[in-house]
Amino acid sequence: MGQQRLSLLSLFLDILHPSSMRMLSAMLAVLMVVHLVICPYTKVEESFNLQAMHDILNHDVQLDKYDHLEFPGVVPRTFLGPLLVSVSAYPAVVLTKLFSLSKFYQQYLVRGILGLYVLWAFLAFCRAVKLRFSVSVMRWLIVLTLTQFHFLFYVTRPLPNIFALGLVLTALACWLRQRYAMFAWTAGAAALIFRFETLIFLGLFVLADLLRGRFAAILEIIKNAIPAAVVLLGMTVLVDSVFWQRYLWPEGEVLWFNVYLNKSSQWGTSPFLWYFYSVLPRALLGAFLLVPVGCVNSGPAFMLCWPAVAYILIYSFLPHKELRFIIYTFPVFNAVAACAAANIWRNRSKSLLRSLSALVLVGLLALNVAGTSFFLYIAHHNYPGGQTMASLHKIEQQRNDVNVHIDVYTAQTGVSRFTQLRDSWRYNKTEDLPPGGAEMLSFSHLMVGVLSENRSELEPYISTHSVLDTVSSYDGLGISCKTFPFLTVKTKDTLWILKRLTEE
Repeated sequence: MGQQRLSLLSLFLDILHPSSMRMLSAMLAVLMVVHLVICPYTKVEESFNLQAMHDILNHDVQLDKYDHLEFPGVVPRTFLGPLLVSVSAYPAVVLTKLFSLSKFYQQYLVRGILGLYVLWAFLAFCRAVKLRFSVSVMRWLIVLTLTQFHFLFYVTRPLPNIFALGLVLTALACWLRQRYAMFAWTAGAAALIFRFETLIFLGLFVLADLLRGRFAAILEIIKNAIPAAVVLLGMTVLVDSVFWQRYLWPEGEVLWFNVYLNKSSQWGTSPFLWYFYSVLPRALLGAFLLVPVGCVNSGPAFMLCWPAVAYILIYSFLPHKELRFIIYTFPVFNAVAACAAANIWRNRSKSLLRSLSALVLVGLLALNVAGTSFFLYIAHHNYPGGQTMASLHKIEQQRNDVNVHIDVYTAQTGVSRFTQLRDSWRYNKTEDLPPGGAEMLSFSHLMVGVLSENRSELEPYISTHSVLDTVSSYDGLGISCKTFPFLTVKTKDTLWILKRLTEE
């Protein structure tokens, strides 16, 4: 019976055969698209890069029409990433305009192209893992990533961290291949243009080389780091000063705000070990249990792992914490877990204990898939603002004179310029207008976020507006004894579309 089970498992995991590399790569792209289609909207953290790509594609050099000049945000961000993606997307965007397709297709395109860039870098990292470890470790690295949620969910999200992620993965591939000149340039681009904290992360890998006495490698990195810094800083200052219409180094201002002024904590704080007990188990799922095994069984795996752990420990001292701040470590931990998985699978027929270990490994993959499906279902209900915009355009598709006010909650949970589909409509995001005041009553439609239990946000409009539609969003988990796996996803109405009564 045991041998029959292992035969079935062998068939189930036949994708680990060397000839399946192309299929695994294609599966990464397909699952990336699945995540994108199920969760097409974005949140406020992604708004700058998304709006920038919209404006580049639709307003060209008409900077006075760009969103960032009206809504600059707390700190400036670079335009280099949006420029690269927009140039890549431009031919396809021209076709969408030629065939009069909805502008929202452009959002799919720019997010998809960003995701392909990151996946290309991830596959470069995978190939470097193959050279440093083995082909089976590389394949297990891809399989583990395929069964997890957060990496493939985030690769299409236009966050500064994701633009940096592609460069970080390329830098790690160069480090594994001992191509230190290219490592210096890609690491410099990630840190100086997009996210400065990547300098800490990648610097720890340089420290690992220093501790092993690889002084020639360190000298090669230093020799290339100086010209790289000059060129990359010059590039971002030159381009971004044009778009922001003042001289600046965007990531330098971000660094000043977050580190020197330490104002990032205004957006919330988390306990010191939050990344270890909350983020990593959710992000890695079953691979979280395999990482220690990989470190114990393989010295090279441990040397790859400890800089990632050290980076998270260092970054834990900042009170404000978000999953995206440590997303660069996920592929590293998966590579270490893949070392353990490859060893377990390779030795599965040597003893009963090893056969049971292989069964446990397959069970972890199954749990990964279940967890990923659950996370994706929750995420689908987490963008009510985008769903509200889609609903309004569907309900009022015959009207050309809509003047809608979008409140802060709506704007933060899925609204972008790509969702503003009608040129004849007026979309207003002015903040801090008095509820029920003359300015609010001048709009034909309102999008109102309702977060209080008694729905007090709707009271100023009871006599002046009717309800066109309500949109629900994720509201936590519940326990149900009637359905497996005894968990239910709770939702509640959080966004209301109101229409002025005189408009009816």
